[in-house]
Amino acid sequence: MSTHPIRIGLQLQPQQADYSAIRDTVRRAEDLGVDVIFNWDHFYPLYGDPDGKHLECWTMLGAWAEQTSRVEIGALVTCNSYRNPDLLADMARTVDQMSGGRLILGIGSGWFERDYDEYGYEFRTAGARLDDLAEALPRIESRLGKLNPPPTRTIPVLIGGGGERKTLRLVAQHAHIWHSFSDIATLRHKSEVLARHCADIGRDPSEIERSVGLPQGDPGKLGPPLIDAGATLFTVGVGGPDYDLAKLQKWLDWRAAL
Repeated sequence: MSTHPIRIGLQLQPQQADYSAIRDTVRRAEDLGVDVIFNWDHFYPLYGDPDGKHLECWTMLGAWAEQTSRVEIGALVTCNSYRNPDLLADMARTVDQMSGGRLILGIGSGWFERDYDEYGYEFRTAGARLDDLAEALPRIESRLGKLNPPPTRTIPVLIGGGGERKTLRLVAQHAHIWHSFSDIATLRHKSEVLARHCADIGRDPSEIERSVGLPQGDPGKLGPPLIDAGATLFTVGVGGPDYDLAKLQKWLDWRAAL
């Protein structure tokens, strides 16, 4: 059983909606008692009208830092390809300062080809993008150690993905939180792989919080097996324009009854 507390997250997808609706949903989610509010780092919608409304990730996180007072905030996840790693570290430090130490630095290697093509980034191969992430993470850590003022805390790094050879090794080396969209069997298997990577570098795998994206279904049935498999951060995704928080409320009610 994990020693991490059971937490509920919301991925507020910044698509198909005006910012006023996003701002209102952030307020509602914090009032409901959610622990973390994430957005994502894309330039176009992933669901619905592919050319529908969409807003940028990190500008939004700065606004959330000022709007909120309790929840942690972050991207699920930042695409490493879109920003110089030292600049990203500075951005993360700044949002950390603005929020009073509530930023989670979610990061991944990137995958949405249209973002790359439309904005002039070189897409290359998945392996090359993971190699870039492996080079970027030490640069981010180094820059965070040089900034004045420094971050208010050790900014938690969340790495998303389940690749067993590269991604989970990076999780073992650099992450405080590992996020995946895994069923029970996959989560158990990937956790075993992660534990082996941790053993290779002498790290206790229990230090790494397990985060999962949630499918549709009854929290009372889905939650306990996920907890048994090591998950403690449960994140509900919602998209615009209406941002229905009914599913989020069910997971909050389930957590309250534990």
